[in-house]
Amino acid sequence: MTYIVAEPCIECKYTDCAAVCPVEAFHELPDRLLINPDTCIDCDACLPECPVEAIFSDMSIPEEYTEWL
Repeated sequence: MTYIVAEPCIECKYTDCAAVCPVEAFHELPDRLLINPDTCIDCDACLPECPVEAIFSDMSIPEEYTEWL
C-alpha cells in the first residue's frame, strides 16, 4: 500500500503530519508535501495529524483525487 498527499494539501502550512513520520518519508515542495513511497512504512501515523485530510492510501483515494496517484 502506498500513501499519497492530494490536492487539499496545496498551500497548507501545517507540517504536523510530516513531524510524526518515524522514517521521514515526507518531502517538502514549495506548495505542498509529498510522501516517498520507497521510504513510507505504511504506519498510518500521519493520517490523523493531517488537518486538511489530504492523505490517502492508494487503495482508498476518493475519485476526485485519483489524478494524484
